[in-house]
Amino acid sequence: MRKQFRDTVMDLAKKDDRIILLFADISVYLFNDFKTKFPNRFYNLGICENTLISVAAGLSSQNFYPFVHSIAPFITERSFEQIKLDLCYNQFGANILSCGASFDYAWDGASHNCYTDLAILRLLPNIELIQPGSRKELDVLIRSQYNNGKTTYFRLSDYPHDIDIPVEFGKAVILKDIGSKVTVMTAGPILANVMEASKDLGVNLVYFHTIKPIDKDTINKFKNTKILVIHDAFGLYEAICSVPNISVSYHGLRDEFSGYYGTVHDIRKKVGFDVEGIRNCVIGIIKSNRI
Repeated sequence: MRKQFRDTVMDLAKKDDRIILLFADISVYLFNDFKTKFPNRFYNLGICENTLISVAAGLSSQNFYPFVHSIAPFITERSFEQIKLDLCYNQFGANILSCGASFDYAWDGASHNCYTDLAILRLLPNIELIQPGSRKELDVLIRSQYNNGKTTYFRLSDYPHDIDIPVEFGKAVILKDIGSKVTVMTAGPILANVMEASKDLGVNLVYFHTIKPIDKDTINKFKNTKILVIHDAFGLYEAICSVPNISVSYHGLRDEFSGYYGTVHDIRKKVGFDVEGIRNCVIGIIKSNRI
């Protein structure tokens, strides 16, 4: 997805000289062409994410469109106060794009795992949260949201899915509606595993790329079904639960640190997000007919 981020922003910057990139010493070489073409609009400030957010707020106050980029836990969990006060409280627009979603940096352990970002950021007023699952989704949503005057968080992954689906900010996608009593809801790259796991099972399937604002109208369409949220992070389940009078369960992360190392696929299998783990969960829900 980082390559798509580069390509999309390069194209936009040719037409909009208010775009400025602020990096924390990650993905820098990937943007060499941008730096060469627009040397006064690319700044690698080093590993000081809190400062990046504050600089972005200052640029936004002067009618620029800043893009801030770093590894997910450092630009969200570490910089929560700056996002809260410098950006959201002041209602300054900025684009925060992370990398290393959930377990993408599986080999670096708990310090680099990030699965609370969506959950904590959705509590802030004046913020949008986007979890694109594919390069297409990222391209469409950057173009539609980058200059809207809002603080917008894009949760990038190095393991996108390649499923071609409609993309409109704030709108969930109903991928399957067969009138089942069970509806699976998911978001982001894990969609590939969810679709494979449930392709021959009698469940409805709804996909979200926008976590805030959550598409309450689509959720309400399935309020009379048992909703199973499958998501390898916190945030989507909590957003769906904000809709009243629905029955929801969560196949996701436990209340514990991940002490596992390896690849993202190793950890997904360990915590039940591989195809087999997801399938077993969905089958269990169907058989019990309760959530």
